[in-house]
Amino acid sequence: MEAPIPAKDHYDIGFLLLPGFSQLAFSSALEPLRMANHLADRPLYTWHLVSRDGTAVTASSGLATAVDQALAPMPQLDLLLVCGGVDVQAHCDRATLDWLRRLAERHIPLGAVCTGGYALASAGLLDGYRCTLHWEHIGSLHEARRFPAVTFTSQLFVMDRDRYTCSGGIAPLDMMLNLVSRQQGLALAEAIAEEFIHERIRGVGDRQRSPLRVRLGHSHPKLEEVATLMEANLQEPLALNELADYAGLSRRQLERLFQRYVSCPPLKYYLELRLARARLLLLQTRMPITEVALACGFVSPTHFTKCYHDHFGHSPSTERKRRHDRMAELAASEGTSPGG
Repeated sequence: MEAPIPAKDHYDIGFLLLPGFSQLAFSSALEPLRMANHLADRPLYTWHLVSRDGTAVTASSGLATAVDQALAPMPQLDLLLVCGGVDVQAHCDRATLDWLRRLAERHIPLGAVCTGGYALASAGLLDGYRCTLHWEHIGSLHEARRFPAVTFTSQLFVMDRDRYTCSGGIAPLDMMLNLVSRQQGLALAEAIAEEFIHERIRGVGDRQRSPLRVRLGHSHPKLEEVATLMEANLQEPLALNELADYAGLSRRQLERLFQRYVSCPPLKYYLELRLARARLLLLQTRMPITEVALACGFVSPTHFTKCYHDHFGHSPSTERKRRHDRMAELAASEGTSPGG
């Protein structure tokens, strides 16, 4: 359900930058506001950049962004957006979550881009709401059964009452253009999109992840159908003959299609999908390695470890240890405990 937004002459938007935030997602949310001011030739929007301690925040790209203030009492914002990125769990410390809760108590609308929704969910501020995150994280949260009171969707962005959440990449551009359209009118939003050479303003009904024909660089419907079946059956993989039967192909025809368009055998492609899923679970959840193996369709931890090592060059336990060590280093540098 979309929230009605009262008409105003001016809006104040806050951006909380978490360490490792996505510079692209942040810029995609901020730039439409700047362009709105430019095209209207008056300050429709003012923005405030915030970090935990008031110092510059380093994005995942390594670029540092100066901010206006630390966590402190804010003016009565019209919206506060949490900008997340890599290792978001390490930056959900008590001070940050308590600050977000205080904003909610003041009935300040809250939102997030990329993985910033994880911080809102950790603070209990998405309970009973529909929301979205970057697609890589949604599956991991479902698998780990985190935040059961939150309804996660695969939409590009969600506007549910006073919560505005968005996936990563350039999707925040579409969310903010929709926001500008509702606040200032469609004509201004379309003019901003034109300035940014953004040919279509995507809406709340658009989904994350590109169609398979774009991702795989082909337009063969049968191959698209089989790849979709593979993605939907990672925990209990289908046999090659079953995949071929579903698509109305012979096994040999299916093998030829994959070799021609994907340059690898279908079972190798299927295995790589399962391993990619396993890596996300290792990095984003605390599931035991045995459970990760089962969730990704491996018959035993030993088989899983061998396949993982063959593909990534190291074992699942090494992957998780590297992750733990990195989060511990981040926590130590910020004076928090791993995981917030």
